[in-house]
Amino acid sequence: MGKPLMIQEEDDRRIVTLKKSLGVGTKVAVVRAGLDLLEQETERAARTARWRRAARLAAPESRRVNREFRAHSRLGRS
Repeated sequence: MGKPLMIQEEDDRRIVTLKKSLGVGTKVAVVRAGLDLLEQETERAARTARWRRAARLAAPESRRVNREFRAHSRLGRS
């Protein structure tokens, strides 16, 4: 069974406007679409945080390897 949800008048007007704009049949569909977008945004933020952490952890080793390759580079030699 569904759960009752109290919505303010202004929020209800916004939902009705979005319902017409999106061409969906129910107010619940508008709320679900909003929840889907919020979930996607949250997952993207978490993924970005994981990438940043991985890059931060890999940076020292990457710098070390780059220095090692530069020492043996043929570029810049005449």
